[in-house]
Amino acid sequence: MRPAVYTAPGDVYVADHCAPLSAAVQRGELEMAALARGAYPGARLGARALPGVRTVGFWDAGREQRWGLDWHRNEGIELTWLERGRLPFATDAVPTTLRAGDLTITRPWQRHRVGAPDVTPGRLHWLVVDVGVRRPDQPWRWPAWLRATAGDLSRLTELLRGNEHPVWPGDEAVADAFRRLGDTVAQGRTRWVGARICELLLAVGELLERRDPPLDASLSSTERAVATFLLEQLPERAGEPWTLDALAAECGLRRTRFTHYCERITNRTPAAYLTAVRVERAARALAETDASVTAVAHACGFASSQYFATVFRRALGVTPSAFRAAAPEP
Repeated sequence: MRPAVYTAPGDVYVADHCAPLSAAVQRGELEMAALARGAYPGARLGARALPGVRTVGFWDAGREQRWGLDWHRNEGIELTWLERGRLPFATDAVPTTLRAGDLTITRPWQRHRVGAPDVTPGRLHWLVVDVGVRRPDQPWRWPAWLRATAGDLSRLTELLRGNEHPVWPGDEAVADAFRRLGDTVAQGRTRWVGARICELLLAVGELLERRDPPLDASLSSTERAVATFLLEQLPERAGEPWTLDALAAECGLRRTRFTHYCERITNRTPAAYLTAVRVERAARALAETDASVTAVAHACGFASSQYFATVFRRALGVTPSAFRAAAPEP
């Protein structure tokens, strides 16, 4: 699955578009009820309906299937709850199998996967709400239509920013809130969906409050945001035409401050680190694909195959063609 690219002022992000889910629904392999906007599947939300909600709904799989949602990120905070069955789930740090009653929480910078690629019989509910963040250090902005006090939303934000544990045992309040939300979506009662979402978010906040997770302020620090971009996101986007200004802007920083953090985190200048990331990506492409050396060079952000060959040999001691010839068969 190729992720859909969408833009926001000054930035480009990668979001999930759930194409395998859409295809499974079209094949009649499962039932789905969803409201959505953008590239997500489901009945379309109107332009003024529930601003910030990207997708909300559930799927019901009656049999074993092999499609799954490969590694992806969402442009909002994502909550899922498995009502019935079991389901493979993973983040970069935690591969696991969800059991009935489990709740998952992922932030926009947390890469995750649902199914591996198996989708087992069961019912999965979800909600993705855009709170205006793409980096861990940005302030969260909840939609104005949420019927919750500023104090409740502030505490929920603190609990969600200060810990990034992805899987929690749900409780009856979360279960009831997800069921009511799913029923409301299935019945097409859009005007009531906002109230149900508010109930769900408050239930999740109360669950986390009772679990009293240790909170780590460094998770929302600027250095953490830069590290997340450099180590997790830039390798996926190495082929883009990056400049120092563009790299710094992606992290909301000026050139000098970004360079400071880059050298602190990677022990390299931004230019040297970007080149290393591109060479690593190119080496992987040469070993795993039949694309020409020129095509690999361009896809990985090198302006010319000649410059690519020079940089590649300087980094790995062999030419791109020799590296490919020595690589084991995929």
